[in-house]
Amino acid sequence: MAANEARQAGVAALAREIEDFMAAGGWDQPPQLFALVPTAALLDEQPELAGQLDRANPLTPVAQEALPEGDLAEALGRIAWPDLVIGCALAQEIIVLPPGSEPELPDVAEADAESLRRAAANHPQRTEARLVAAVLRDGEGACVMRLRGIGTADGTDESIDEIVESPDLAPNLLEALKATLQP
Repeated sequence: MAANEARQAGVAALAREIEDFMAAGGWDQPPQLFALVPTAALLDEQPELAGQLDRANPLTPVAQEALPEGDLAEALGRIAWPDLVIGCALAQEIIVLPPGSEPELPDVAEADAESLRRAAANHPQRTEARLVAAVLRDGEGACVMRLRGIGTADGTDESIDEIVESPDLAPNLLEALKATLQP
């Protein structure tokens, strides 16, 4: 596996790990920001974590304090990371609409963000989802999305979630996260 592919696989694994962590807390959680820190450096600074971290994992996600209420883009625009942080990730719950539903929404040029959010949340074909976007300083990025209750388990009425992975799920969010890592 080429070095570039290995980094991409590593970032994707971190995004999946973060999504699994968030899934353990259930739904209806606020956005959560994570610093991606070299595990060895973290253990050097905090040796008491040795029993909780696997030194074989090159990076460890570290949950940050809650983001301020309000516009997420604004909050991300105020973030600056220390040199030790070589990447970051954001987990947030979103609404996904089916293709072709744009004509049913208010005109983007005329509507404010809140009215667009309300229209999406009230759309009859909406799907709730959690999106995790992760990026490294060198530009490698990955996205994982959990679609809430998209199917049913075989032979039961129990709904199951679907997991989708692709760096193309949220290119604008990946770019916004990369910007937080710039000096």
